[in-house]
Parts: sequence; C-alpha cells; structure tokens
Amino acid sequence: MTRLSQRKFPRNKVVTAFAGAIALAAGGALLTSDGAEAQTSEASSSTQMKKSSQAKAAEATAQKKTKPGATYGSTALEEGESEQRLMADIDNDVFHAMVLLDRANFSPGVIDGREGQNFTWALKGYQEAHGLEVTGELDTPTRQKLLENGRKPTRFLRIDETEFGSPHKSIPDDPTKQAEMERMPYKTLIEEVAERFHTTKETLIALNGDKAKNVEIGTVLQLPNVLPASRDYGEMEGAERDLFNALNVQPEPGVKGKYITVDESDGQLRVFDADDKLVAQFPVTTGSENDPLPIGEWTVNAYSFLPPFHYQPDLFWDVDDSEESVMLPPGPNGPVGVAWLDLSKEHYGIHGTPEPQTIGYTESHGCLRMTNWDVLTLSRIMDEGFRAKFVA
Repeated sequence: MTRLSQRKFPRNKVVTAFAGAIALAAGGALLTSDGAEAQTSEASSSTQMKKSSQAKAAEATAQKKTKPGATYGSTALEEGESEQRLMADIDNDVFHAMVLLDRANFSPGVIDGREGQNFTWALKGYQEAHGLEVTGELDTPTRQKLLENGRKPTRFLRIDETEFGSPHKSIPDDPTKQAEMERMPYKTLIEEVAERFHTTKETLIALNGDKAKNVEIGTVLQLPNVLPASRDYGEMEGAERDLFNALNVQPEPGVKGKYITVDESDGQLRVFDADDKLVAQFPVTTGSENDPLPIGEWTVNAYSFLPPFHYQPDLFWDVDDSEESVMLPPGPNGPVGVAWLDLSKEHYGIHGTPEPQTIGYTESHGCLRMTNWDVLTLSRIMDEGFRAKFVA
C-alpha cells in the first residue's frame, strides 16, 4: 500500500526562451534557434503586432472549423488553421523528445520540457533498446532515431465533455470524509486535461497562458501530441474503455513483454520480451526506509481498473492505529489512482497515483507507484501472470 511521504521534488533548471522567442516548428521537427537578436525598431514592432493579429484571427477561425479526430474528449482542428504558440520556460528540444519517448514506451513521466532524472533514464533506456550509445543525452543519433516517428510535438484541440473524470470536486484530507464520496474525481478541468495529455498544469499554462488557467468546455488548447494511433480497445467497454480513452493509452503499444525488473537504485521499471530484449521502461516510486521495496521474485496475477481502496491505518507506520478503517471510492484522485496490478506478495501492488509529477521523486509505503497513464500502458504490454523481479 502506498502513501506519499518525504517529498523530494526535482531540481530542474528552467530553460527560458532564447533571444527572440523560440517557436515550435510547424512541421514538428526537434527545434533549434538561429540565435538572432530581437529587433526593437518601429518596423519590427509593427510586424510583430501584425503577426499577433493574424495569429488571433487564425485561432478564431480554427475554433469555428473543427472536425472529429482520433480523439476522446477533444476535437482536432483543421490542419494549418492555428499557429503554434511560443513555449516560454520550456526547452523545445526536450519537450518534443519527451513526446516521442512517451509514444515509444520509454516514459519520461510527465511531459514538461525540462531535463531531470526521469528524462535522463528514459533516454538511456531508449538508447539501449535501439542499439545506440547509452549516454543519457539528447545527442544527434538519438534525435535522429526519435524523429523517425514523424510525430509533431503538439496538437491544437478543442476540449469537449467526456464520460470520465468529472464532475470535478475538491477532495477532503480526512479518509473518513473521502469514504463518503461516490468517487474521487479530478478537482478541476485543468487537472483533468493535464493528466489526459501526460503533462502538468504548469506546462499547459506555459503553452497557452491564461486560456489554460481559465479552461472550460469548448476552449482550444495547444497540447502535447500523445494521441494514440487508434481507439480500438477490443473487448473493453463501459467505464474501463472510457478510462483508457481519456488517458490516451495506446491500445496496441507495439511491443509485448514477458517479465519486468525494478531496480530500487534507479527507480526504473524495465520490460523485457521473450528474447530478454528491453522493450519498454517507466519511472516508478519504489518504497522508503520504513517500507522498502519487497526484494525478490513475484508474479502479477490480476488487474483491477478504477479500484476502490481499503484504507487500513494499521498498515501505515506513520498513521495512528486508532484511526478508522474505511473503504475509499475509486477515481483518478484515489490513493492508488486508476489501476491496481496485484502482486503475489500480500498487500503489495503496482498502481497509479493522484500526483503524477511526484513519480521518482517521493517515497511510498512499499508498493510501486506509476503515473496513471503509464500503469495503464503497462497493462496493455503485459499479460496477467507476468513475472516481476525486484532488486536493490
């Protein structure tokens, strides 16, 4: 069972805009800057105002000209109807690489365009799997390999209503009050949109400004391009299908795993196929000094999506045993997120989290925590009954 304790958030350097702000390339290539200095002449100022006016006009047109796309809870805009926004305080190269790593099943955790340990490990895993020199750097060979995907870094989408994640409600801290809720949904629409597109609220604001802060149904936003290639989830239906749709999970990730390893020293869950080849990798939170990762070999025999959670104070070293044991309702903001993959060790599992930005940077009560979208992806890559080896 897991609950957040000692928070150790990443100390990521914020990369500000280059001189003369860097724009996303229309064709979606990894980005560069020509380093040109901003001009302050009257003519330049007039040109910028004209471009700004044109961009606003294009956006207004785009909001009217929308079309159904391979989306869920959003509508794709007509190509070319809206210009890409500037991305202040985001490293454009890193942002695009994160999108491509996410779709290649080498997760960087949240897509925020900032370097950190999760991004470095994702690069290392991707490089190993593709026969590249393992540098942990976004070097030229790695860029070229990632760009074979051809995916643009962002898409403009209109936010529509979904069958998942709402109505939005605040979540009380007291478990006994949580137990009175029907479910534990997202608190706000911006939180829901951020999780659906594998990012953070802060990143949405960096991409869209006040439009993201004040997002509502019908708002057009520039979003990380994590849309799956299809929405065919086979026999899955109802609430479970809505869940996978909402979090933009690939129905067919393109690889099949045989077993996983989790290394406590680097906080990475690695997926290997039947030929012992690394085919996927995800950042995880693995335990703490009081509740260490259960070292050994286990199996994962059952999956549960949108599970309720039995809150048992006697299983928490930092909770008074006199507290009431209660059953908490399901939902993305529940203690185990949207999925529980049950380990053969009692009380332990691989599960989601209500706070994806903390994965790899906080401690847990012994279980393995992943972002909600990553744990769902893992469930598509692995068949029930897979082997799991945990090492220090």
